[in-house]
Amino acid sequence: MGWSTLGCNQQDLWGASERFVNCKPARMVPKVAGGRAANTAHRNQTFFIQIVVDCESMRRREILRRISLPPTHTSKLLKGECAEMNKPTLKEQAHGEIEKIFRILLPQNGLSVREEQITLCHAMLDTLLKNNIALCDAGVGIGKTYAYLTACILLKKFAPHGPAGSQPVVISTSSVALQDSIIEEYIPFLSRIFLENRVISKPIRAIVRKGKERFVCDARLSQRLEAVKDKNKNAKQLKALLSLRTYYDLDSVTGLSGFDRRQVCVPKVCEKTCPLRSACRYHQYLKEARSAEIFVQICNHNYLLADAAHRLQELRPLLNDYRALVIDEAHKLPDAARQMYGKSLSAEDFSELCTLLAKEKYALAAQRLKEKFTALMGAMCRGELLEEAQRTAFVLTPDREAALRDCLSILRQIQKQLALHLPRWILYQLGTTEQTLNLFFTGDRKYILYIQYDRDGSPSLCAATREMPEQLRHALWSKETPAILTSGTLMAGGSFDRTRQLMGLSANNRLDDFIAVSPFDYQENCLLYIPDDMPKAQMGSEKEAKCLSEQICRLVETTHGHTLVLFTSYSLMGAVYNQVKEHLSFPLMVVWRHSQDIIHQFKQTQNAVLFAAGSCWEGVDFPGDMVSSLIIVRLPFPVPDPISEAEREQYPTLQDYIREVIIPDMQVKLRQGFGRAIRTETDTCVVSILDHRAAPEERYHRAVLETLPPLHIARKIEDVEDFIRTKKSPDYFMP
Repeated sequence: MGWSTLGCNQQDLWGASERFVNCKPARMVPKVAGGRAANTAHRNQTFFIQIVVDCESMRRREILRRISLPPTHTSKLLKGECAEMNKPTLKEQAHGEIEKIFRILLPQNGLSVREEQITLCHAMLDTLLKNNIALCDAGVGIGKTYAYLTACILLKKFAPHGPAGSQPVVISTSSVALQDSIIEEYIPFLSRIFLENRVISKPIRAIVRKGKERFVCDARLSQRLEAVKDKNKNAKQLKALLSLRTYYDLDSVTGLSGFDRRQVCVPKVCEKTCPLRSACRYHQYLKEARSAEIFVQICNHNYLLADAAHRLQELRPLLNDYRALVIDEAHKLPDAARQMYGKSLSAEDFSELCTLLAKEKYALAAQRLKEKFTALMGAMCRGELLEEAQRTAFVLTPDREAALRDCLSILRQIQKQLALHLPRWILYQLGTTEQTLNLFFTGDRKYILYIQYDRDGSPSLCAATREMPEQLRHALWSKETPAILTSGTLMAGGSFDRTRQLMGLSANNRLDDFIAVSPFDYQENCLLYIPDDMPKAQMGSEKEAKCLSEQICRLVETTHGHTLVLFTSYSLMGAVYNQVKEHLSFPLMVVWRHSQDIIHQFKQTQNAVLFAAGSCWEGVDFPGDMVSSLIIVRLPFPVPDPISEAEREQYPTLQDYIREVIIPDMQVKLRQGFGRAIRTETDTCVVSILDHRAAPEERYHRAVLETLPPLHIARKIEDVEDFIRTKKSPDYFMP
């Protein structure tokens, strides 16, 4: 094995050996501690044994002096005789490549050596090679994306045999932003480095897989452009529509109206007689996606579950048969499963069904159906504006029963009378609508039935399955496909129990657990502030809003802005905002729903204050001094709703339910919020929790400390001021 194979020179080796010898012990905590550290050390030694024999004798002596090896190995290495150790197994070679990649190749290209990341990659590769399933709780700054991508690439390289050898891997995420980063940044970066250093022989090809409603139908686009040709259409919307002649991915175009999007997207059923079918960009995309040259298929959790449903029903899979599965942002998988395995009907769904019937020239049937749907929605309506979206248990009152019976009757009539005249996919939609309404009419106990009210009071009928963990088990874990589930919030209270239960993995005998602790120095760079003068006020009261406002104003002035305030409800956020807006000397911004422009504005402002709730608890990045003060107003306990009430019934006592469900769910949410504080090695931040239940003498103090990394705790505002003045440069305090 020569230097060309290693992709490094002797100086690189010397630097790598120095890092190896002097590195800090990995802070990777496996499920079974026995043997893991020893295995890691063996892999490290194996890597250097493989390369040290190529060194000139003087260098060899210098390196070996720093590495503890058995005397027989040392003697042979000094003589350049290591034939028996120069024939590692494919598995050993793969693990040796991990060492080379993360200790030499990636540092040569600007990345830091992180022991936790290297150990995590070893663990992920072991999981894939053994066809196991791993829950990997990876702290902020680990670099888990590089870890699992490298593990997947080495799986293909060193275990290529058998029918699965040519199969791709699937990476499922919950966010479009992460999908874009993987395909535009991570994979091109690794592909270039691995090609240059002969780790791989061909570029890594990847593609994003999504539903057909996300792509342009060329035939429908042509029709839509013709329809608006002589119309006085909004200039921005027209520009977006015209740009679709170049871009076939609807998500890549801004300014497109919702109506235009629905008019030009690929229909649920493509007619085989379509004149543009042979040149259709969507079908070309499908052909590319199914190519054997594609190694990484990227999708979201909903698409992954839809593919699994197709396979269980023996329909054509949406994804190519895959060799391994990686689920990033895995804490979002249960939410996607609830949506996938649940059912819902809104006023928009009913309206769309009536529109489809009218387009097929059955206007009378559409009108009759619309009348019955309107009556049903009227029986569900609250008739008032709400401060928050709400879920309430469905109750079958006499007027709702009558409205449901009428809707079911007309749906059945239409299906019977028009069965030979309507397109198959419209008949399917009529049938699924009937089935969903029948759940509410019969009170099906397999589902949790509730009404979801938007803030304007408009209702949606929702049915959540009671069997979600079992359905996940059957859909994803019943085969021998290896899988890696990773996130920064899979563990709660020192345990993976809640995650195992939600994922349908409680009884799985192929399961491994790994904890990769964040490399950030939280004790040095972060301060936890729990004020000792936080009064106990009734939640939702005017007194609570006033007390919180006073504390927030004190903290903002102490930290000179640079503050993110996380609320657990929009109503509380609004109440506090009204009290503080006239009293702060720093720019104050509020993120309501879908206010990405406000977040961007906050990032561009030197010392602003941002009030946020909802989705801002995770997935938003504020590096540097943007957020030097993170204020968590309340501990994020889940809000009681019909779904949680149904889950409570499974536990013998309320205390059991609180201990096993409520507290772990709060801890996961708290970790997500805390993750907004420190995003890089050099960030410094004060994290304040203004909930009196988090105080040392209160019942949830221990649960809070179990959730967060070891931190110094302050009880007085003067300690916060001292921390900020010590950690921040003079520029920080400039207006």
